[in-house]
Amino acid sequence: MGKRALDRAGVREPRLRRDYAQQQRAVRRYRPAEYAAARLLLPAGLLPHVMAAASFMHDTDDRIDHGAEDERAAALAEWDGLVRKAFAEGDSGLPVLRCLVHTAERHPEVRAHVEEFLRGCEREVAWRTLADEEELERYVREYSLPGLMLTACLIAPGDVSAREAFTDGCHRLIRGMQRVDFLEDLSEDVRAGRPGVPADAVARHGADLTLPGAALGRLVEEQAGRAAEDLAAAAPLAGFVDRAYRPFVRALVGVQRLRLDAVRRAGASLATRSSGPPATAAAVLLLRETAARTRRVPRAGSWVVSGK
Repeated sequence: MGKRALDRAGVREPRLRRDYAQQQRAVRRYRPAEYAAARLLLPAGLLPHVMAAASFMHDTDDRIDHGAEDERAAALAEWDGLVRKAFAEGDSGLPVLRCLVHTAERHPEVRAHVEEFLRGCEREVAWRTLADEEELERYVREYSLPGLMLTACLIAPGDVSAREAFTDGCHRLIRGMQRVDFLEDLSEDVRAGRPGVPADAVARHGADLTLPGAALGRLVEEQAGRAAEDLAAAAPLAGFVDRAYRPFVRALVGVQRLRLDAVRRAGASLATRSSGPPATAAAVLLLRETAARTRRVPRAGSWVVSGK
């Protein structure tokens, strides 16, 4: 992570600076397109804190995503204890938690979202299948949305009414993202015995999630259509944040549309392979937003042009 970004974020201690750089690398590995959007489009002083929150979310998800339900529950209980200990002591033996604690000191609103996210992890640990749209909505509200808000709270507006509209937009965005996630990872999730496509939709189409076919193609298109509705409803989200953050929000929503397009092109072949946004299209999107951002002339005290 660049020296200027760490300086502007108030990260001074050498070990902590290395820790933040490690979190940046972790986010780059698991979400390269979204990472690139943050790296190019967020103000420098905010970037390390976004990386810290995003890395914590991913680390948590990875820790509780393997094994039988009792093993996952035990992993969550152990992790919950480590997180609480880190906050209580203001330090941790784990770099990801040292960064999280420091970020929460700089941005106190993060702590409440950590608590909500850890509560939501109980649903992530327990579910095996999602019966219907109602159950999918509970999953999104209790787990996916709190996970998004770990980072989204860092760019949320201060006005109460605007914040409510912003959170609603985040809900629509993450519901669309979660639908796309479940489709992208369909073959892997089926092998793990935890498909995220609602079971009633699978039954309605008579789809076999393990084999490409017309029924599965129709199911994918139906679920992709629902995701498209959510992403369209999330499009006004950029209007609720400070101008400094709008290019990033537009790019984030745009990347999800690219992921959705890739899912639609893959169709029934998702039974045997995953999908993701085309690198070239994602690069063009980010370059367009970066060019639009740099054309603006920053006023004194306003946002920083470069996120590097």
